[in-house]
Amino acid sequence: MAKKSSGIGGQAVLEGIMMKNKDKYAVAVRKPDNDIAIEIKEYKGIAGKSKILNLPFIRGVFGFIDSLVLGIKSLTYSAEFFEEEIEVTEDKPMDKAVKSAFKEKAEGVLMGLTVVFSVVLSVALFIILPYYVSELFKGLLSINSNALLAVIEGITRIIIFLLYLVLISRMKDIQRTFMYHGAEHKCINCIENNLELNTENVASSSRQHKRCGTSFLLFVMFISVIAFILVSAFMPAETTRLVKVAVRILLMPVIAGISYEIIRLAGRSDNIAVKILSAPGLLMQRLTTKEPSNDMIEVAIQAVEAVFDWREWQESNLDRSNDIDKADEKDEPLY
Repeated sequence: MAKKSSGIGGQAVLEGIMMKNKDKYAVAVRKPDNDIAIEIKEYKGIAGKSKILNLPFIRGVFGFIDSLVLGIKSLTYSAEFFEEEIEVTEDKPMDKAVKSAFKEKAEGVLMGLTVVFSVVLSVALFIILPYYVSELFKGLLSINSNALLAVIEGITRIIIFLLYLVLISRMKDIQRTFMYHGAEHKCINCIENNLELNTENVASSSRQHKRCGTSFLLFVMFISVIAFILVSAFMPAETTRLVKVAVRILLMPVIAGISYEIIRLAGRSDNIAVKILSAPGLLMQRLTTKEPSNDMIEVAIQAVEAVFDWREWQESNLDRSNDIDKADEKDEPLY
């Protein structure tokens, strides 16, 4: 029987895992006393039931924003169990100002500011910096080809991305997070391969998955190269650097939307073209996922079972045809 997409997705957090199924999500955390704490909540997302915002190539943009918001919520919850182990310091002046001005809404405002800061930092690191590096090559090597400059820019972006992953993967806390990331993938692969969700089956499952956020980001990198080459070809020679940077930033939602649709397709299909497209992302996941311990797998299993009836899904899957799942069924990304 062909492998089907369960539609569930998640994210590794501090000593735990968040799993999301439709509007319901659960965060399971291994506490310092070795017990597992689970929080189950609903998150409907920015797009909600809007038909327009859920259209292909548009829904991916809002899905990415939702993943940032939900990721920060989940990380904040998991961090609460380890506050005693972390040296407590006074609130920063900005935190104090926000809490004073917004009172009970302060947490939401701070979360919003965190999301904005994350987006701005990503734009600066992965959009603006590669562009100016390509401009540096243009001056040093007297390159006049916009297409060649766009390729140099794209290669620079991918190198920065790889260096970023390599550097953070050397941090002890991040290594444990990558182990939980592996447990998350293994659980979903176990379910989608129609195996009983238990520690032994999960441990033997693959830690790579085609719907992973690592693959999504890699698609963004590759598609941006093609998009920027096409745009550069139609830009007048007198276009200023500021306009070129602005155009790149404005194109990012389009690129993210295309990447999201490719990830959805990858999660639902096993044809040769999809396998080729997914190969670089799966290779990258060797870096962003690590083999989890059994106690990490236990946490992942509890997070899944809190929001997803995998037994019912597998039973219903037996009656399905080998066609791709219905297009209106939502696949949650894995990060």
